[in-house]
Amino acid sequence: MKIEEEIKVKSFSSDWQRASINIMYTGNWLNLILEKRAAKKQITLQQFNVLRILRGQLPNPSTNNLLKNRMITNTPDISRLVDRIVAKGLVSRCKNKEDKRAVDLFITEKGLALLEEIEDDMMLNDLLPQNLSEQEAFQLSELLDKFRGSIPPEEV
Repeated sequence: MKIEEEIKVKSFSSDWQRASINIMYTGNWLNLILEKRAAKKQITLQQFNVLRILRGQLPNPSTNNLLKNRMITNTPDISRLVDRIVAKGLVSRCKNKEDKRAVDLFITEKGLALLEEIEDDMMLNDLLPQNLSEQEAFQLSELLDKFRGSIPPEEV
C-alpha cells in the first residue's frame, strides 16, 4: 500500500518529504512487527539485539560498553537491560580476571537456543521475500546506506 493511503494524505510537498515520511513510517512498522515477535518469547527487541551481539563475540567475552557501542538502537541504560536477560538465564556475568572493575558477559546455552528458535522470524525471512526480490533487497540496502552517508547522527 502506498504511503499516501497508509497515512491518509493526498500528496506531499516534495518527493524528499514523501521519502522522509515513508522511511519513518516503515521503520515504526518494522519495529512493531519485531517487538510483537520478540514478545511471544518474553524478550524485547533490544534484548534480542544483545543476544545476537554476544553470540557474535563467542568465544570471547563482551562488556556493557561493547554492547552499548554495537546496539542498533540507542540504549542509555545497558546495565538494566543486561540485568533483565541475566535474570532470564539467557546471559551469564562474571568478573573480568584482568580488570576487577569490568564484568564479562557471555550468552548461555539457553540464550543460544532461543536465538536459534526465533532468528528466522526476527530477520523477517517470511516477510521480505514475499515483497522484495533479492536484487530489490540489495538495492534497498544500498540506497539506505547512501542516504545515511558518512555523517554520524550526533553531527547532523
